[in-house]
Amino acid sequence: MNRLGILISGRGSNFEAIADAVANGSIAAEIVVVIANRPEARGLDAARQRGLNAISIPSKGLDREVYDHMLLEELHKQQVDLVCLAGFMRLLSGSFIRQFPNRILNIHPSLLPAFPGLDAQHQALEHGVKITGCTVHFVDEHLDAGPILLQAAVPVLDDDTVESLSARILREEHRIYPEAIRIVLSGRYATEGRRVIFS
Repeated sequence: MNRLGILISGRGSNFEAIADAVANGSIAAEIVVVIANRPEARGLDAARQRGLNAISIPSKGLDREVYDHMLLEELHKQQVDLVCLAGFMRLLSGSFIRQFPNRILNIHPSLLPAFPGLDAQHQALEHGVKITGCTVHFVDEHLDAGPILLQAAVPVLDDDTVESLSARILREEHRIYPEAIRIVLSGRYATEGRRVIFS
C-alpha cells in the first residue's frame, strides 16, 4: 500500500479531498502522516477527527534547511512514498526535493506557467484574463515550475471577486488533485523533459 504524507499550513481543504478519495477507495493508498508548519492550522483538527496521525512541526523563525531536515526526518520515519503539498505555504529546499525525486506533488490555483506564487486569483483578475484554473504539478527546485500533471480551466466572470473566483477554482482543485495522485501511484505516465505523458 502506497504511503502518503500531506503537508499543510491552513484549513487543509485539499487534504480533505484527498482523504475522502482514500476513504472511498478511489486512491489506493494510506495517509500515514499530516504535518502542519503552523500549530493553529485548522487542517490538523480535521485530520485528527478522521483518526489520522496529525502533527505540528512549527517553522516560525527556522532556517529553511534546518526546518526541511526536521520534516524529512518525520517523513522518512513514516516511510512516506509520495509527498502531497495541500496549501503548504513554504518553499522547499533543494536538498528536500532531491530526497523525493518526482515524488512531491503540489496544487496551484492558476493555469501554470501563468500567475505563479502568491495570490494567483488576484493576479488573474488584475491581469484581466478570461480563463484561469488550477494545476497539479511535480515540485522541482523552482517556484511553481515543475512538470505539469493535470490542469482544469475555470472561466473568469465579469462580476468575479477574489473570493468568488477562488471558490470555483477550489472545486476544481478538489476534483483534479485526487485524480493526479491516482495517476502518479499507478505509474501510468512518463516524464519527457517538461512533459508528462500518460500511458
